Amino acid sequence: MSRRQAIRVRSRRAAVAGTAVLAAALTACSGGSDAGSGKAAMKPKPMAISVNLTGDKAKAGEPVTVKVTEGKLTSVKVTDTKGGELSGRISADGKSWTSERKSSPGTSYKVEAKNDESGTATAQFATAAADKVNKITIMPGKGGTYGVAQPISLVFDNPVKNKAEVEKQLKVTTSNNTEGSWGWMKDYSGQDRVDWRPKEYWKAGTEVKLQMNLNGVDSGTGGGYFVRDYNTHFSIGKDQRISVDLDSHQLTMTRDGAEVLSIPVSAGTPGGKKASWLGKMVVMAKEGTIRMDSQTVGLGDAYDKMVDYSMRLTWSGMYAHAAPWNTANFGRANTSSGCVGMSDANASKLFAATQPGDPFETKGSGSKGKPEIGNGFGEWNDSWEQWQARSALAGGQGN
Repeated sequence: MSRRQAIRVRSRRAAVAGTAVLAAALTACSGGSDAGSGKAAMKPKPMAISVNLTGDKAKAGEPVTVKVTEGKLTSVKVTDTKGGELSGRISADGKSWTSERKSSPGTSYKVEAKNDESGTATAQFATAAADKVNKITIMPGKGGTYGVAQPISLVFDNPVKNKAEVEKQLKVTTSNNTEGSWGWMKDYSGQDRVDWRPKEYWKAGTEVKLQMNLNGVDSGTGGGYFVRDYNTHFSIGKDQRISVDLDSHQLTMTRDGAEVLSIPVSAGTPGGKKASWLGKMVVMAKEGTIRMDSQTVGLGDAYDKMVDYSMRLTWSGMYAHAAPWNTANFGRANTSSGCVGMSDANASKLFAATQPGDPFETKGSGSKGKPEIGNGFGEWNDSWEQWQARSALAGGQGN
């Protein structure tokens, strides 16, 4: 029986431009017909690599670069202790490899490299923990069905100064190659926000996916690092649209261009804070029965009551809902405190038919103008050219 011969491999370190060089030797064993034949096993040739990140407190948010001093790299694998892997590319001359993603804060990594001379080498390093972590609130959630005006909306916990760098990591794919763009703004909360909307309303049946490859990306001053990736997906449902004529006091819903509901309403009282908002909005959520307190929207003690079939249109408190106390004015006059009110029966029908994401447009006189873009989903009031200009990659700042 042949006997395996253990070969001790020494690792060596060399300084290369101030960067630690880590060496690992080839391993080899005798066997097969060579065992006991008198042939000496070939001594492995050491392989030296240098990694730009070293130690246990390396700077996060940097790509990993691996260089080889002899031969050409054939493969490099960089993994973390959580099972993640940084993919990358070998340079044309085979002398270096650079990761496509950046290193994440507070993470330990292992580097495994091979060259064309059958050499192998390993290295390890860990990144320093982030002083501050940025997180995201995502709308819409995963797996739902939404109307044709539904944007993708991301609100950040902390400021985002590196808007272009963040936007580069946001990848939208659709089942029908829908054209769209990101646009930056201030959310109604005052936080930084970026939304993605199509050039035109979605086509019914479109499948939408968003991959946010943000792990290791620096938000910029005051924002901190992202320490994970995010994703969401949703579907577009029926093509139905809601419009309110403030002059005729009528609400109309169409589906695939055909009218399916016509409802007499009473909208906001003209001439002040109680007027309704004008323009293109989106049904943000079907909230159902909720408490409405006028003091929360700056209208003093005008009302405080439970309201049925409520559908939110803006963050500032404009809804479409049942308003049985105002029956005498439906179809006749706008006398509400800003919302679009209707009978219980009609509100029930509208609530049942509506999808979150359905466009909701008010037209006519007596409004208080268009809401700020971040007060709900106001992006549809921009022309396509105006919206594209809000992209950080087009030079827009979104403020």
